[in-house]
Amino acid sequence: MAKLIGPETVLAIEGLHKAFDGLPALRNISLALGRREVLVVLGPSGCGKSTLLRCINGLERIQSGKITLNGTLLSGEGTDWRKVRQRVGMVFQSYELFPHMTALENILLGPLKVQKRRRAEALADAAALLDRVGLLEKKNAFPRQLSGGQKQRVAIVRALIMNPEIMLFDEITAALDPEMVREVLDVMLGLAKSGMTMVIVTHEMQFARAVADRIIFMDSGEIVEDNTPEAFFTSPQTERARKFLNIFAFEA
Repeated sequence: MAKLIGPETVLAIEGLHKAFDGLPALRNISLALGRREVLVVLGPSGCGKSTLLRCINGLERIQSGKITLNGTLLSGEGTDWRKVRQRVGMVFQSYELFPHMTALENILLGPLKVQKRRRAEALADAAALLDRVGLLEKKNAFPRQLSGGQKQRVAIVRALIMNPEIMLFDEITAALDPEMVREVLDVMLGLAKSGMTMVIVTHEMQFARAVADRIIFMDSGEIVEDNTPEAFFTSPQTERARKFLNIFAFEA
């Protein structure tokens, strides 16, 4: 069951339905996310996790339901998604960096071209964020000169420099070699500790347990469990969640 919507609610979703060619992908999704809360979304492949994030960020059109960000209705007609995406940062599996631009140039593109910020201010913010993720010395490197983990950290900085109200992460370690996963997860743990409001889709179970304030488990386009990390991993409420966790325990 979704949390009650109150003054500290950043994101509220009510009765969300999404279908592709008539086939339901999301069914009656309702949830609320509080300020500084970290929500982790778990579930089998194809259950609708990524589609949910893409609906929040306006990359997929919904058939019905409401999405509200800090009191602003996003799902109505005439939503300016270009402005919304300055408030809702998103990081994808693929880094989506421009190959002909340096790391710094990729990061500065949004604040300079979209937000029209002063270059000196944007440069200072970019340097501080790159330093925060351990990449300041790589600011003039091109994507081809960076490892997968480094490129993903640049992508995170590119989203953060827009000063979003909420961050969405869609399986951002899925394309990384195992040794590169930790450096990206450490950055996200740091963001959680700093109070960033986040929705994270991941298959990294230990990370999910460590970073989440709350976990929702999805199956066949529905939320079938909404629980604390401790309760979800030790005594899940549903048989479907128990089977899911048993598979991961066996694979580990």
